[in-house]
Amino acid sequence: AGRRRRRKRKRQRQRQRQRRAMAAAPAAFSLREVQDAFQRCVTEQREVLLEPYLSGWRGLIRFLQSLGAVFSFISKDAVAKVQLMEGHCGGRQRQHYVSLQSMVRHELSAGLAALRARSDSGCRTVLRLHRALRWLQLFLEGLRSAESRTSVVCADAYNASLARHHPWVVRKAAAVAFCALPPRDAFLEIMNVGPPEEAVAVLGEAIPYIGDVYGITQELFAQHELLDLP
Repeated sequence: AGRRRRRKRKRQRQRQRQRRAMAAAPAAFSLREVQDAFQRCVTEQREVLLEPYLSGWRGLIRFLQSLGAVFSFISKDAVAKVQLMEGHCGGRQRQHYVSLQSMVRHELSAGLAALRARSDSGCRTVLRLHRALRWLQLFLEGLRSAESRTSVVCADAYNASLARHHPWVVRKAAAVAFCALPPRDAFLEIMNVGPPEEAVAVLGEAIPYIGDVYGITQELFAQHELLDLP
């Protein structure tokens, strides 16, 4: 009984620290900014523009960072990947990095084998972001629908997306971290769009745009056999 009480107090302290971390940067994240970025991503020709894609990711990174250390294993990797893509988009060959489609055509022009050998390719970098985007899409959808506790929603989203790409030690650490997540209302508060019902409404507007970008990317990478780049 004493051990259970200690574990309960520990979980309560973790949640309190999490709430303080989330409250520390109330204006750090804007769901509407993320919605706008992903809405601008897709052209009439169904191409995914990289500038708004990276802008949307910068917003999602602010969301992850506002949650404190729980998601640092994802947010730090996302920061590195976004910075690498910014280098491609602003580099000497930036004309090839206007959209996902132009990037894929350019990087595949040397052959798939050559692309697979590159650790800094845009395709490999976007693939890592693409996998994390699926987790965030599922997690945000779970927050919107409120069918389970946030810890369960987050774990289910992770297991359906990123978990298969992470080693056992990362999966174990993630499972422990998810148990300390605060309640749903705390997440809705940092959306910075007003009361909880407004946050839920904006999530309902934003998630389809994120899903559209994810779907186009998934189809493009599957078509060119890029979904398993090392």
